[in-house]
Amino acid sequence: MSNVHNKINKYRSNKNKVVVIGGGTGLSTMLRGLKQFTEEITAIVTVADDGGGSGMLRKDLGIIPPGDIRNCILALADMEPVMEKLLRYRFTEGMLKGQSFGNLFLAAMVGITESFEEAVRKTSDVLAVTGKVLPVTLDDVELCAELEDGYVVHGESNITNHNFVHKGKINRVFLKPEKTTPVKGALESIMEADAIVLGPGSLYTSIIPNLLVDGIAEYIKKTEAVKIYVCNVMTQPGETDGYSVLQHIKAIEDHSFESIVDHCLINTADIACSVMEKYVHDGAQPVAIDECFSQKTCMRLHKGQFSSTAGGFIRHDPVKLAKGIIDIISIS
Repeated sequence: MSNVHNKINKYRSNKNKVVVIGGGTGLSTMLRGLKQFTEEITAIVTVADDGGGSGMLRKDLGIIPPGDIRNCILALADMEPVMEKLLRYRFTEGMLKGQSFGNLFLAAMVGITESFEEAVRKTSDVLAVTGKVLPVTLDDVELCAELEDGYVVHGESNITNHNFVHKGKINRVFLKPEKTTPVKGALESIMEADAIVLGPGSLYTSIIPNLLVDGIAEYIKKTEAVKIYVCNVMTQPGETDGYSVLQHIKAIEDHSFESIVDHCLINTADIACSVMEKYVHDGAQPVAIDECFSQKTCMRLHKGQFSSTAGGFIRHDPVKLAKGIIDIISIS
């Protein structure tokens, strides 16, 4: 344990600037680990969500969907347990059933500030956030997916479940409108970073949408930062059925640039059959590592026991994953 704390103190003193890009629970999970190693964190978060409580607030109030941003703020915040419990609370009855208090808090902050970006900054200040959280764009965007047969699925919340309506593999995803303006701070953070981390998270609905915003992929390509992709532990039904590691990477490159990342982290820890059974029943499976990986790409593959099954769910372990990322930065 002392070695881990020594490494944490070492990297915090070095102040590595790490920019993480994505959305969903995967991103917030990783942030909880990274903040133990460095205070110089910028999370650039997708804003294409149109389902659940975030979707309701987006429609009712015309604001950027707050859910993914809220989760990242909470992951990086330093607050009392009761405050965290309050902000994570979801109403169970009435018109607010299913809505998160944290979403409402952020929506209220929008009401007393001049912009969504300022509301995020003020909320981060109130909750003593380590680093900063940025929406990738302030534009009102819709995420769409074109399937292999040309059928188009509209809306982020419909993409994962599209097989229930129209079966088929995803050929590409795109934003409407296609011309979108990135938040200025996002581009600046990318260029100043020591490391850029894509993922973990849903490939087509959490990671790639950020790369479709004007300038984001271009700045990632030209920055001198080390670029790391964290591959998901499991495939995602409706998005990445049967995908190997290289197929995940190819999808990212097809929506941006070839060789946009230098390193890939992949979990190789065994997963208990009792936990795996539920995922297999839903159509998910561990992401397979391609044979002769190094001969098919110049990217370096980093294997490790990065997963956790706490609570019966297969997730990345925050600290193990963060340590893997920091180790790559230290040798680059």
